[in-house]
Amino acid sequence: MVALNLPTFDCKIKQVEGKPYIFDSLRRKYVRLSPEEWVRQHIVNLLLTHYAYPKSLIRTEGGLILNQTQKRTDVVVFDRQGQPFLVVECKAPHIPLTQSVFDQIARYNHVHKAPYLVISNGLTHYCCGIDHNTADVQFLDDFPAFM
Repeated sequence: MVALNLPTFDCKIKQVEGKPYIFDSLRRKYVRLSPEEWVRQHIVNLLLTHYAYPKSLIRTEGGLILNQTQKRTDVVVFDRQGQPFLVVECKAPHIPLTQSVFDQIARYNHVHKAPYLVISNGLTHYCCGIDHNTADVQFLDDFPAFM
């Protein structure tokens, strides 16, 4: 896999029938290692080890219904009251972070109403805070501290 602009970590990778799998510590199982999954696992590691987000409050590949269609959010972090705090959309490193990626996470956040959003392709990351009362969006220099 390609080197990312994220801290490295000691990940467990194995081959099953010639295909790579990576251990997902949140789901407690090996999952198929795709370029997007590589980014997702590095983002989760970043949240856990560098920002001390509680493991029990992070969900990967969570489902949501949007316009009567089943969708999946890459990463959602919940606050201590169980409300969405941060939604992360991961893309493979070769996928540019275009307006359509921002639009995708914004659509997902109509359901979640999280105050923070992140998009990343592992090389470039954008984080923003959302004021849902005023619809104001403010780009941040770093991931938000967990409270």
